[in-house]
Amino acid sequence: MFSLANRATIYDLKGLNCPLPVLKARKRLAAMRPGSRLWLETTDPLAVIDIPAFCADAGHQLIETAAVDGGHRFLVERGVVA
Repeated sequence: MFSLANRATIYDLKGLNCPLPVLKARKRLAAMRPGSRLWLETTDPLAVIDIPAFCADAGHQLIETAAVDGGHRFLVERGVVA
């Protein structure tokens, strides 16, 4: 089965602490087209709070969140207004 999530770019933000994962994600998403998807990979424990809040505030859609070994992955779809 084909998944749109498989077409998303992976952005490695591991090793960065708050607020850098959100700031870098904001910049990367701003350069993408609306509807594009981006996997964010983080080791920052606060990302589970910061990334969903950022998505809600910026008009992006948080598609998926997953705990992975050493951190988290977030699948974000860029919103129309960013």
